[in-house]
Amino acid sequence: MKKLDIEVKLKESAAEFERHFEKYFLHDDEDIKRVTDAMRYSAMAGGKRIRPFIVNEFCKLFGGKTDASMPLACALECVHTYSLIHDDLPCMDNDDLRRGKPTCHKAYGEEFALLAGDALLTYAFEIIADAKLLSDKVKIEAVRLISTLAGVCGMVGGQTIDLESEGKHIGMEKLMKLHSLKTGALMRCAALLGAVAADAGEAERKAADDYASKIGLAFQIADDILDVTADESELGKPIGSDAQNKKVTFLTFMNINEAREYAQRSAVLAKDAIKSYDGSDALLVLADYIVNRNK
Repeated sequence: MKKLDIEVKLKESAAEFERHFEKYFLHDDEDIKRVTDAMRYSAMAGGKRIRPFIVNEFCKLFGGKTDASMPLACALECVHTYSLIHDDLPCMDNDDLRRGKPTCHKAYGEEFALLAGDALLTYAFEIIADAKLLSDKVKIEAVRLISTLAGVCGMVGGQTIDLESEGKHIGMEKLMKLHSLKTGALMRCAALLGAVAADAGEAERKAADDYASKIGLAFQIADDILDVTADESELGKPIGSDAQNKKVTFLTFMNINEAREYAQRSAVLAKDAIKSYDGSDALLVLADYIVNRNK
């Protein structure tokens, strides 16, 4: 499967996902319209939808059906969207653009962006609770995964380290911990949600976790490279923000070529974790795509 094929597959997957996702944003209460519009604005702003893709691909890989995993993909994308809204706020990264459009707080104001993020986070659990094709056991496991991996010992913990580290020189070990939590935790959550939806066994879940941990690292290294090499109009968000915010990145410790090689090694380890499973082709090529993407 060539790079062009995975790009087409991602677009097709994103279009299918958004047909399901948009159904959750059809609110018609005029009294809360400001915040529901802000939720929809950010949730339906496009993007590669890599996390939903991972959820559904791992469900299929381990013998499940996407009818079961799709609500979990939607719930996780709500969490991911909330994190982007809050990350863009002036008190965090203070970004004006996201996916080529004004960030939520620029479009709706800081207070409504804050509320939209809060609402999306809690909405994730409502979506899981209402999923008709999931057993109570799967729902409980899904809630536990999102609560843990998006919470203080996962993504929020990574964001905390990130904020605490601004303007300071942190070592490689701390940087790895930061990104294993801030970026890697939701990647792991995506893979594990797919495995849970398929009622996969312990070995399959470990393989999914190992894969996602490594592509999460590769994804972050690629992001650090793009922050200094990408075209802003193509990337859809400001470049150079890491330097502006005085952040330590992987490029603090290595040059661009060394960073690309590091990311490629992570992608190889990710592929090693799942290559023995029939039907893993799309996930294998995704690992390479994440390293070589230009936006």
